[in-house]
Amino acid sequence: MSMPKPVTVGLIGTGRIGSSHAKILARRVPGAELVAVADARSEAARALADELGVEAHRDPAALIADPRIEAVVIAAATPAHVELVVSAAGAGKAVFCEKPMALTIAEADRAVAAAERAGVPLQVGFNRRFAPDFVAAHDAVVGGTIGTPHQLRSITRDPGLANPAAVPPWTIFLLTLIHDFDLLLWMNPGTCAVEVHAVADALVAPDFKDAGLLDTAIVVIRFANGSMATAEASFSAAFGYDVRAEIFGSAGMVMAGDQRRTALRTYTADGMVIETSRSDVELFLDAYTGEFEEFVAAVRDRRDPAVTGHDARRALAVALACIESIKTQVPAKVVDVP
Repeated sequence: MSMPKPVTVGLIGTGRIGSSHAKILARRVPGAELVAVADARSEAARALADELGVEAHRDPAALIADPRIEAVVIAAATPAHVELVVSAAGAGKAVFCEKPMALTIAEADRAVAAAERAGVPLQVGFNRRFAPDFVAAHDAVVGGTIGTPHQLRSITRDPGLANPAAVPPWTIFLLTLIHDFDLLLWMNPGTCAVEVHAVADALVAPDFKDAGLLDTAIVVIRFANGSMATAEASFSAAFGYDVRAEIFGSAGMVMAGDQRRTALRTYTADGMVIETSRSDVELFLDAYTGEFEEFVAAVRDRRDPAVTGHDARRALAVALACIESIKTQVPAKVVDVP
């Protein structure tokens, strides 16, 4: 039996995550054929293109207009996401957009509407939904193994900030904890977040607090069904990239997440040593691969992907409520009107 023709893909944005995505698409996803990359930094685009044997563009519009390309992966800077989604969808291309898809609800609605109007798939990069242990936890929750979820917890701790001055304001909610908000919504099906109470400060890089950098945060989320959740983030996990979740229900509990690089433990006179993952790409390599396998399958099958623009909108609504809670120093309602 012959293999189906690969989905031809173009990628926009060749920074850290974009370069990783390009290499995964080119080397780990048989259902995809990376055709071209684009970046306003032409030297970065050319270097990555040469490494992978694909075409390089300086202008994303040229990549989007390429008739060979069926699907566009957007890994450019966050403020450019919505315009690129609208442009790619308008050209009839399927779209994969890194999170956050948008920075306002109105812009999220615009992106979703563009994809729906064009009749193309729109998937957003919430990679934890494709990590095997998180998938198993979700299946246990949906299958009723732990009964009704009562308390949920999600943690993201990053090993550090290479350049605190380059971190945009509200990053901890819009770019970091937005993963946790999506995860908690996914792990608590059939309900929605209605209120958040967020507290945050600059404990890692206090000199940058006046510039809007918050590097440590805890969020309490109340759901419409009465369940409660906490989401925690920090940019100072010296021991490695730390991502975990816990869902406690009326009949039990599931936990997911393990920062270990391998199952190896070394025991010496200094104690026990466990090798840990130092980055999201390292910890979630298989999950990143899985999300692109899902994307190309959705494109080939002409169906909605497992993670949609509507999911991105729901997580964004929680993140925006957190910002409001920080500004007012009281709980804030989640504004998420379909």
